[in-house]
Amino acid sequence: MAYEGMIAETLSINGHNNEMVSAYAARPLGSGPFPGVVLIHHLPGWDEFYREATRKFAHHGYAAISHNLYHRLGEGNAADVAAKARAEGGVADDQMVGDTEGAVQWLRAQPWLNGKVGVIGSCSGGRQAFLYACKTSSIDAVIELWGGRVVQAEDDRPEKQPVQPIDMTADLSCPLLGLFGNEDRAPNPEQVDQHEEELKKHSKDYEFHRYDGAGHGFFYYDRPVYCIEQALDGWQKVFAFFEKRLAG
Repeated sequence: MAYEGMIAETLSINGHNNEMVSAYAARPLGSGPFPGVVLIHHLPGWDEFYREATRKFAHHGYAAISHNLYHRLGEGNAADVAAKARAEGGVADDQMVGDTEGAVQWLRAQPWLNGKVGVIGSCSGGRQAFLYACKTSSIDAVIELWGGRVVQAEDDRPEKQPVQPIDMTADLSCPLLGLFGNEDRAPNPEQVDQHEEELKKHSKDYEFHRYDGAGHGFFYYDRPVYCIEQALDGWQKVFAFFEKRLAG
């Protein structure tokens, strides 16, 4: 049996306005080259699920990094820090873009990268992953997992998120994979339809997959929303997409 191993560690990267933010990185041992993946965490915070997902990508041959969008709110239990973030209206889109760009550029500076980087996010992180791919041209592929508030109501334009990401679709800079549950309410199927229509309108390279019997967060094995069959199929689609766009 061939030897297998990985390195996983916390570190600091340059984020928005060159402020240092914490991150968790994992990659296979060896000199590579490895394709890179940036994981944007969900509203529940920079939690155990995202650490495990980071290591999952390393197990599959990727160099992965998940940065802490809530770093400026202090350390502590992920749920407690996330509650602070919600109380403050979340993270400003510009700050998120700056922090995510820092994670992308950290990967691009590493000698073992193969030159390709993708971004993936779920829930609020799905919205942010799509928005980031529309605001920059720094990545080669993006995956949006049930991105909530890609479509925002007219009365849902807070100061920190003033523009709905669907309005930025024309600027999407790379191929997109989207996974959605048909029982979800945010985004609901009608909002996913709107999202897809805009992608078609602007002739974007994308693929959407929708799952019956699944609601919001159906990958989350530690929550009642977990749907094992849909999640397993979804992970297969995630790795097939990144294999084609980043590793192939």
